[in-house]
Amino acid sequence: MANLKEIRNRISSVSSTMQITSAMKMVSAAKLKKAQDAITAMRPYSDKLTELLQSLSATLDEDAGSKFSTQREVNNVLIVAISSNRGLAGAFNSNIIKQTQNLVDNVYAGKNVSVLAIGKKINDAFSKQGIVIDNKSDIYDDLSFNNVAAIAETLMDKFVDGEFDKIEIVYNKFKNAATQIVMTEQFLPIMPIEGSEANVNADYIFEPSKVEIIEELIPKSLKTQLYKGIRDSFASEHGARMTAMHKATDNATELRDQLKLTYNKARQAAITNEILEIVGGAEALNN
Repeated sequence: MANLKEIRNRISSVSSTMQITSAMKMVSAAKLKKAQDAITAMRPYSDKLTELLQSLSATLDEDAGSKFSTQREVNNVLIVAISSNRGLAGAFNSNIIKQTQNLVDNVYAGKNVSVLAIGKKINDAFSKQGIVIDNKSDIYDDLSFNNVAAIAETLMDKFVDGEFDKIEIVYNKFKNAATQIVMTEQFLPIMPIEGSEANVNADYIFEPSKVEIIEELIPKSLKTQLYKGIRDSFASEHGARMTAMHKATDNATELRDQLKLTYNKARQAAITNEILEIVGGAEALNN
């Protein structure tokens, strides 16, 4: 059994750790509320805009489609992987790394795959493989639509120029503080709705023409899609970190209580031994 001084040092260390994890939990909880409100307010607009554009694209002739809908043989693939800049968030980052690695090794095996890293953790994971073409980790310093739109415009230009035949986004979708869903969404080319769903907007009167509406709104829709993905990931990060720090605090509390119990038992045993030694000494003097 460890001596009393070692146990006291461990109790002090665990208590300090518990204070840190508890503080991080409260900070993440405060940031989560704002991030959750932002993504909740944005989703209906983003989903409806995407639905409208997909439906419009499906009703147009193939040769009248947008340059962003061009289907090419897939040889060069870009994966936009969205992680966080910091750890201590449970499996938040590792899930994105695993999904991205799965796309590289299995889904697009034999293709020329590149990664655009949004977040230091994903950049650190894939920079050693030499497939990261750029690192946009600084986007979290000022997360705004305009800053994300600049990244989206670069992606659109790379697709139109033929540098990449397909672009996909990998991110954590926020469901609640304890649950994040790893999503893989096709960014470019735009996929039209197939089958009966293609006519959902057939009763609409479009002014100006469908083609003009598509050419005007598709860039905005793509920028919104990327911004929503980053916002989703940002909210998921705080939810995952809050949950992880909550569990860490509970574990630290349990460990501290166990150490205190061990300390009290060791102290009681030490006192008992001292009493026995005193009694033994007194008996020896009497004899």
